[in-house]
Amino acid sequence: MSIELPVLPDLRLAYRAPDVEAPLAVATLVADRTRASILALLADGPHCVCEMAAALGARENNVSNHLARLRDAGLVRASRHGGDSRRVYYERDEAACALAVAQLRTLLVTPA
Repeated sequence: MSIELPVLPDLRLAYRAPDVEAPLAVATLVADRTRASILALLADGPHCVCEMAAALGARENNVSNHLARLRDAGLVRASRHGGDSRRVYYERDEAACALAVAQLRTLLVTPA
């Protein structure tokens, strides 16, 4: 079974290349397995590096490096909680994650 595409009467040569820098930056950032896993872990709430490293079977310094990339992108934030000032806990910035999803949506979803 073949699908017949519509034939346009004139070529549309006046198109400009779309600006895909923002969604491409998001896609590149979350395409890494460790960073994607970190974001998934943080959906359950704040975690320290040692918890995430244990869950991922990764070294703490490796997880810290990935967290730095996510923090620089604004997708996670760090804080020290209560009496335990030795550990830094990370949590997702849900507003920034929603914006990242919206940027990806511009590439993957046809406007209604």
